[in-house]
Amino acid sequence: MLSDIVMLYRLAADFLVLLHLGFIVFVMLGGLLVLKWHWVSLLHLPTVIWGFVIEYRGGICPLTPWENSLRRLAGQEGYAEGFIEHYILPIIYPPGLTRDIQLMLAIAVVTVNLVVYGWLLWRTFRQ
Repeated sequence: MLSDIVMLYRLAADFLVLLHLGFIVFVMLGGLLVLKWHWVSLLHLPTVIWGFVIEYRGGICPLTPWENSLRRLAGQEGYAEGFIEHYILPIIYPPGLTRDIQLMLAIAVVTVNLVVYGWLLWRTFRQ
């Protein structure tokens, strides 16, 4: 019984990792969905703002401490750094997130979405 509960905590933590990753992908590329379904912008723009603010301020998403808490309940170790530093940066960048890299990520979020929304506006006004 106890092992089942521990497994549920681990699965919940893993689910949060997937949710977190999906959120990041939506922040970065959700504007592409807006090209097909304009109503998605009502969901996407707030996530872009949130993603920018978290990266710009050097903050940690609330999902990270929640995941760490679930991992500890599952008998696993949590991690001190944020989600991006722990899961994403080791894949993309060498270890060691700096403030400069975080600022570049914030700028990348805004730039990618400005291009997509700019193109969408240009296409809309051209017609």
